[in-house]
Amino acid sequence: MSDDPDKLKAPGGLTLRQIHEQVKKSADRDRAALQARNALTNKSSRWQRFVRYVWDKKPGR
Repeated sequence: MSDDPDKLKAPGGLTLRQIHEQVKKSADRDRAALQARNALTNKSSRWQRFVRYVWDKKPGR
């Protein structure tokens, strides 16, 4: 049996190298999604701070 990852097959039929590449792509997608989610969260919280600032400046308060 060879230790070459291009020749070793996992139970699903993929080579270890193919599995490794899929895991890397998946991790990159997860990282990108987390960054996008954090960016949206920051934008909304800035918006909320602005709205509260304007709301507090209303006359009569």
